[in-house]
Amino acid sequence: QVQLVESGGGLVQAGGSLRLSCTASGRTFSNVDMGWYRQASRKEREFVASISRSGSNTYYAESVKGRFTISRDNAKNTVYLQMSSLKPEDTAVYLCGAQRTPGGAFGYWGQGTQVTVSS
Repeated sequence: QVQLVESGGGLVQAGGSLRLSCTASGRTFSNVDMGWYRQASRKEREFVASISRSGSNTYYAESVKGRFTISRDNAKNTVYLQMSSLKPEDTAVYLCGAQRTPGGAFGYWGQGTQVTVSS
């Protein structure tokens, strides 16, 4: 059974930092892209960042570019999201996702971890 489990969320003041982790199990994910999305209350899910299978290519939403860094450790089947200079508008549930097959859509999702940034 494939599972993605996020951790590291919490409450932080504006300007602070958090590091999210997503550990996958049930299969290897070293051959697919992984990434992070977020969903704020009463808003649609939006892309945050993604990373290629090797980790050599990363992509970011404009709203987080320069503040967030995505990375992965394939030996641990884990992807990370380092978030710095957090803003109240970053408040959301952050979800980890992974492609089901190389080049395919994100088809595996975690349950999410809440990030709340106070002003």
